[in-house]
Amino acid sequence: MTAPRDDTPALEMRALRREFGDKVAVDDIDLTVPVGSFFGVVGPNGAGKTTALSMAVGLLRPSSGKAFVQGLDVWSDPVESKRRLGVLPDGLALPERLTGGELLTYWGRFRGMPAETVAARTAELLRILELDEAERLGTLVGEYSTGMRKKIGLATALLHTPRVLVLDEPYEAVDPVSARVLTRILRRFTETGGSVIISSHVMALVEQLCDRVAIVAHGRVLAQGTLDEVRAGSSLEDRFVELVGAPEFDEEELSWIGG
Repeated sequence: MTAPRDDTPALEMRALRREFGDKVAVDDIDLTVPVGSFFGVVGPNGAGKTTALSMAVGLLRPSSGKAFVQGLDVWSDPVESKRRLGVLPDGLALPERLTGGELLTYWGRFRGMPAETVAARTAELLRILELDEAERLGTLVGEYSTGMRKKIGLATALLHTPRVLVLDEPYEAVDPVSARVLTRILRRFTETGGSVIISSHVMALVEQLCDRVAIVAHGRVLAQGTLDEVRAGSSLEDRFVELVGAPEFDEEELSWIGG
């Protein structure tokens, strides 16, 4: 495996575009994630976040443009680039009739990892993510709660020791205790030189976790940079509303609320 140069971004999108018929979902996005970043991508529903990230990790082919992971073109060198990627996509589809442990075991073996390594990492991930009790009870993934599915999805993303994690709404439906564990895992990942990219609707979460951020709306990047640069002396939520806009309504409207 060729090591990336020190100045090579962890993830890069260049003029990335996706059209669905007449609708432009992603409009020539340029985005750069430096190595070691904890990078947040925020935007309203339908902003193009998920579509852009799906193209960046090789799950959705772009109409035009390029995406790179540690300098590798995701679409011309998919095998090597995906070795370096761990992905938790939106609406992750998982085998319903396997336990979490079985899922991780098959996942690791499909990636060609040694059986002993897979077994050791599976046991560790299940314990740390508090899925070991479900495993002892033989609980199938199809019986997992939404939060448990997020956690087993994260485990599949971490199992093969990637250097770049791309996580779509990783904290969704995760309880506060598990969220704290998840944060510790992700912070340790970046402290050892890994890079994390998360999408989220929750401004306070991104502001708490991320050192860099991009605001996306209407398929475009409206702002990106360090957290302080993007906030520009305000809160992230206020800056977000300033850039994206918010619907207005007359004081007389909805007067029926509250009786």
